[in-house]
Amino acid sequence: ISLLCVSSYVLLHASRKTFSNVKVSISAQWTPSLQNESAAAFSPSETWEDNRLFADEKQATLFLGALDSIFLFSYAVGLYLSGVIGDRFNLRYVLCVGLCGSAAVEFVFGTLTEWLQLYNVYLYCVLWVLNGLLQSAVWPCVVAVMGNWFGKTGRGFVFGLWSACASVGNILGAFLASSVLKYGYEYAFLVTSVVQFAGGVVVFFGLLTSPKEVGEEFALERGAAVPLMSDEEEEEEGEERGRERAQSPRAISFCQAFCLPGVLPYSLAYACLKLVNYSFFFWLPFYLSNNYKWKEAEADRLSVWYDVGGIIGGTVQGLVSDFMGKRAPVLAFSLVLAMGALVGYSRSPDDQVINAVLLATTGFFIGGPSNMISSAISADLGRQEALRGSQEALATVTGIVDGTGSIGAAGGQYLVSLIESKLGWMSVFYFFIVMTGGSVAFISPLLFKELRAMWRERRALRRQL
Repeated sequence: ISLLCVSSYVLLHASRKTFSNVKVSISAQWTPSLQNESAAAFSPSETWEDNRLFADEKQATLFLGALDSIFLFSYAVGLYLSGVIGDRFNLRYVLCVGLCGSAAVEFVFGTLTEWLQLYNVYLYCVLWVLNGLLQSAVWPCVVAVMGNWFGKTGRGFVFGLWSACASVGNILGAFLASSVLKYGYEYAFLVTSVVQFAGGVVVFFGLLTSPKEVGEEFALERGAAVPLMSDEEEEEEGEERGRERAQSPRAISFCQAFCLPGVLPYSLAYACLKLVNYSFFFWLPFYLSNNYKWKEAEADRLSVWYDVGGIIGGTVQGLVSDFMGKRAPVLAFSLVLAMGALVGYSRSPDDQVINAVLLATTGFFIGGPSNMISSAISADLGRQEALRGSQEALATVTGIVDGTGSIGAAGGQYLVSLIESKLGWMSVFYFFIVMTGGSVAFISPLLFKELRAMWRERRALRRQL
């Protein structure tokens, strides 16, 4: 079960990472170049101009930022909807539709349009809106499935380790894209979309969404050798199932889930944090190529160190939060150190080894808390005592937290491209530091509450001793 959940989100993030890994190639395809202008005999100006989307690289960069924002806004809207849908329909079906549908859209966006030489701004926007809506169905479903199979004990470590699947997908996507980029960026989209579609098919036929399904399958297998029930037995069985359905927890409404304790502050904190995390996700290879003039394939491979740091950070911080029995203190401490890590990385020299070390450190303190909020903390919020027996809120709460985070990230992506074009990359890093501080501010009430609870527990323990 864990392997299928991990694989599904790994493949989703691998295909999502492809777009950020090939931004330089896409920008070059959409804008004029010296080669096109000087090779009139082989590429006549009239013919080439028909395929041009933008006059220069700055306009192309702004549109790439707009596409990131379009994707994340539609992704955020979809998360609010898919969380509610996931609590009311079979998680396996919703997950499969998200994976296979997104793979088909990405194939059309990156591969088919290039093969057909079909360059159109409006078409790209429509496809990316659809892609965001389809991808939004995956994360709430996989968190809900994992929450069904694992209890609260050790949840921080389990979810911290498991939520690294996003970072693993980023690493896989970077290597897949860089390995075929020399043939054209369309092949990077082709490879990742085909693999993702195949993963969706495997999930459809192999995923068990809860322990209850194991009992149902066992009953079906055993029932093949049992005689058919009589009419009276069928009536009794129907009445018993009706009583079980009446006693089973019902899915709570969207507003009820939003008003649960802790949901709003963590959602707002995640909006600030996901803005920073996804800015690294979308713009890091582009930044490395443009700022240090490194080759695109080298920048793609170097960017994986941020995800390596996120994997280690999410696992270690989840384990520490399990040991302490509290999440907010670990989260706040890591985010304070993240601001220092951002200052250090913004001043990284033109050296790939030093850059990789600073990237891993930054990923540890930013990617780690991001993984915690989106997985372990969301699972805690969706299974808290305030639900009073109704546990059908996990996917809804996860969708709210991740959806609010995606709204913040969506607005941030266009701001990143705008700030970079007007003020430069250093101002972008100052913007990241401010957003990280905002994340600490939003969770500060929860931090003080948990610290006060820890102090009371220790004082009570001392009195007993």
